[in-house]
Amino acid sequence: MNCPPMSPAISGVVRLRPHARVISKLSIWLHLAVGCLSIGFIPTLAARPSLGAERLTISYGLVARSIPINSLETYARTGKIDDDLAAYVQYAGKEQLNLLRQFLLTPIPLNAVAVSQFLYTPIGKRLLENLGEVVQQGSRINGFYAIRASLILAAADREGLTLLNVLRKFPSRAISIDLARSLEIAGSFQRLVNQTQQAIALINKQSLLDAGTAPTLNNISVTDLPRPGNFSWQKRTIILNDSSRERIFPADIYLPNVSSLRPLIVISHGLGSDRNSFAYLAEYLASYGFVVAVPEHPGSNAQQLQALFGGRAAEITSPREFIDRPLDIKYLLDQLTSLSQSDPTYRGRLNLEQIGVVGQSFGGYTALALAGAAIDFKQLDKNCPPSPDVLNASLLLQCLALNLPQSKYNLSDPRVKAVIAINPVDSSILGQASLSQIKIPVMMVAGSVDTVAPAFPEQIQPFTWLTTPNKYLVLINGGTHFSTIGASPNDAVPVPEQVIGPSPALAQRYIRALSLPYFQTYVANEQSYSRYLSADYINAISQEPLPLSLVKSLSLQGSASTATQEPTTISKVESLPSSEVFGSPYPKQFVNIKF
Repeated sequence: MNCPPMSPAISGVVRLRPHARVISKLSIWLHLAVGCLSIGFIPTLAARPSLGAERLTISYGLVARSIPINSLETYARTGKIDDDLAAYVQYAGKEQLNLLRQFLLTPIPLNAVAVSQFLYTPIGKRLLENLGEVVQQGSRINGFYAIRASLILAAADREGLTLLNVLRKFPSRAISIDLARSLEIAGSFQRLVNQTQQAIALINKQSLLDAGTAPTLNNISVTDLPRPGNFSWQKRTIILNDSSRERIFPADIYLPNVSSLRPLIVISHGLGSDRNSFAYLAEYLASYGFVVAVPEHPGSNAQQLQALFGGRAAEITSPREFIDRPLDIKYLLDQLTSLSQSDPTYRGRLNLEQIGVVGQSFGGYTALALAGAAIDFKQLDKNCPPSPDVLNASLLLQCLALNLPQSKYNLSDPRVKAVIAINPVDSSILGQASLSQIKIPVMMVAGSVDTVAPAFPEQIQPFTWLTTPNKYLVLINGGTHFSTIGASPNDAVPVPEQVIGPSPALAQRYIRALSLPYFQTYVANEQSYSRYLSADYINAISQEPLPLSLVKSLSLQGSASTATQEPTTISKVESLPSSEVFGSPYPKQFVNIKF
């Protein structure tokens, strides 16, 4: 969903496209075309303009420069630089030009139905509106309709959906790029980078300092926890039918082969995923004696995206999913209670008063809602619709909730004793007022290069709003929005390796090694495991290329009191050298942006 992680950024180029970042895997490939068409090359437009239908014109006030599409097409297909392109080559090195060729010719595996279905959703329309402010038709006309048409036409063409073909299909003799507007967005991006860099440097430094002063782990073997436990288990699938909501959905139950009461962990998948996405975690926890239940949320799973792509659905997800997802889990718990009383398979084996929930992305929201955070419509009214300058793609999803009746929904569940929220979306749908009401233990997990639910506005700052005494912020340096998601045979769209990021196996190992002691401590009440919830342990298991940090408290001086999405001032961090705090939260190409 983000052009920057999909390929190395060009030095000196602002890889913006924040408004082209969509909330689910369905748009990853599509947004490569949209993003690179719009602002991927904008900041060096004066140096290296891109293509238009016949010409691409870069305007800055009264000044304009243009280049023929044929010049870039010739270079993309043959590597030959003609006279029109030669004037710009001085601003780009060989590696940058090779990347340009790659962007222009890389096929994007989406057909016309899939592209058009997505672009006609509320999120797709909002992306195009924002993009159209920068990528315009002649006479400064917003490019909304032209961009949509060119994407659909290119996807339907025999050549397929490539950036070069998208530019060829643009229904205007020229594409006009508003450089001044793109630079405004670039400034917002720079502020987000600076905020995130400073906050991550603070977290990494604090974690290192805590590791040096915390009690030692003595004889604890840091290699023990990631290994499977000694319990055998069986997997059963049940079908749930909540007639009050006309909602039928499956859930996989991982049941340890013991006859005693065992605590229960529920896993909530993200938007566009399914109940297989965290099977690796379910199997691991079951091997340590936890009963694990993994429901499938039918309105926001991979099947929903497949229906969208196939023309059988009109939206990525319904606003009702903000209500239905927590209710799915509450209903699941009710049904498991009934089964534990009526079905010999489950009788005497489920402790339904000791429950933990772990969720990723949309599932992270789900876990926090069950923990006691209510939907904050006042905050949503304040932050929605998000401006193109607000570089937080997850707001596109969160703002859908404004279409719900604004009443008080009972989404929390007192049976839930602790939650883990991985890459949660929460800054506006919940906000400070709601997150501060959570009373049970919370662990938030953030990826430093998550460009879908960015770490600073969606995890780091919300962590400071938590008032529960038992809270943990885990930072996976170099982790993306997809690092912890396991492979599933039902994925609607293949996720490029560049988007997943380095070593997803290591990120998933971290989730196993953190979830077990956390749930043992706060759900199973095995306090001996609490010593693993320390910076010392985190430091011991941390590995390249995804160094790990953990803090139990964090002070961001000058941070905004509410999720206004405005720049937040963080006091200067007297940080360790970047090599000692695991470096920048973004690849070095994203820092020191040049205009």
